[in-house]
Amino acid sequence: LDAVDDPPHCWVCFATEKDDYSSEWVSPCRCKGCTKWIHQECLQRWLDEKQKGNVGGVVCCPQCGTEYKIVFPKMGALVYFLQQIDGALTRISPFAAVGVVMGTAYWSAVTYGAVTVMQVVGHKKGLCVMEQADPLFLLMGLPTIPVLLVLSKMIRWEDYIVRLWQRYSYNRNCPAGSSHMPPRVPVDGPSSGDHISVSRTLCGALIFPSVASLMGKLLFHRVSSNLQRTALGGIAFILIKGALKIYFRQQQCLVQVNRYILNYPEREIQSTGAEEDTEDGEN
Repeated sequence: LDAVDDPPHCWVCFATEKDDYSSEWVSPCRCKGCTKWIHQECLQRWLDEKQKGNVGGVVCCPQCGTEYKIVFPKMGALVYFLQQIDGALTRISPFAAVGVVMGTAYWSAVTYGAVTVMQVVGHKKGLCVMEQADPLFLLMGLPTIPVLLVLSKMIRWEDYIVRLWQRYSYNRNCPAGSSHMPPRVPVDGPSSGDHISVSRTLCGALIFPSVASLMGKLLFHRVSSNLQRTALGGIAFILIKGALKIYFRQQQCLVQVNRYILNYPEREIQSTGAEEDTEDGEN
């Protein structure tokens, strides 16, 4: 017999018509043979697993690719209205969420900018300046304060000074026309593996006004103007931090340049000597 004339055989539960006479059979696609028939109940369960709650989604046969024609019962006017509202909310919710996040970030930036102004120029004077300023100017200018702080934090001027230092040291240790082997220099410099950390950059930029104010009070307490004292404290902090960072980068470069790889016998001798010293210490 041809495969078309075979008795119905469900390709989900593998049951035949002889196993269950009461089940309803359906042939929803162009498949022939053993994948032509399926129980209506098995197909409904399979559709539930494929759609995963997306009732209006298109489902096709996994074998021949035919789209299943699904007919839903008629709904009342109220159910149809609620369904349309639910679909509209589903489509709008991603854009609303983006708007809420952007609005929260904007007003957080405005608040941070206002606090920074009061911290830099003084609490009373800062409030007076913001009260006398144009509201539109405040709404446009205050959010730019944290943005400018983050952008200025991304300017890594210490790395340029380290490169100049290395170039000067290289030219001094290897003069022109010398036949000696020039000193080895790392290919990408000491900061080749020093990637920009988003968290460190953000935190360092946002706490900079507080650090500048603290440094101004500690080092320039004789200056009467709070703005000048904070500015001098910020400059002093940048210079001190930059000098320490340059020194640290240069020392990292020297450690990298002066590393030495041992021969294999030397490594065995050193490890054996270390083990003997450990045993002597235990005894």
